[in-house]
Amino acid sequence: MKDILVVDDSRTEQVYLRNLLTRHGYQVRSAYDAEQAWRALEAQRPDLILMDVVMPGTNGFALTRTIARHPAYADVPIVICSSKRQETDRVWGLRQGARDYLTKPLDPAVLLGKIEAILADGGDGDGGVG
Repeated sequence: MKDILVVDDSRTEQVYLRNLLTRHGYQVRSAYDAEQAWRALEAQRPDLILMDVVMPGTNGFALTRTIARHPAYADVPIVICSSKRQETDRVWGLRQGARDYLTKPLDPAVLLGKIEAILADGGDGDGGVG
């Protein structure tokens, strides 16, 4: 069973994603902020991370960059899921190392399709194209 780490400070978003993803056969763990996310990452390496941007403390862009540049975790794919809709935000997220960038509210079919494609591709994804 593939393990997905959801990093989002919204409990509502965490519950929504947990319900959606578990119904589709994924194991889901949640983190409220960057500190919890890092502890979860070290405790059990996820197959994929869904990352919010706006969180208390370190934001999702900075955490994505840290994970993407860390030798032990650089190959863990990250999909940013944010309410920030500007093209500059999307480009910045991809430059930080995210494999894709989706805007909230998330379309369940699109999200599941991206996750399946990235995981089927061994985590390499398509560099955010599409």
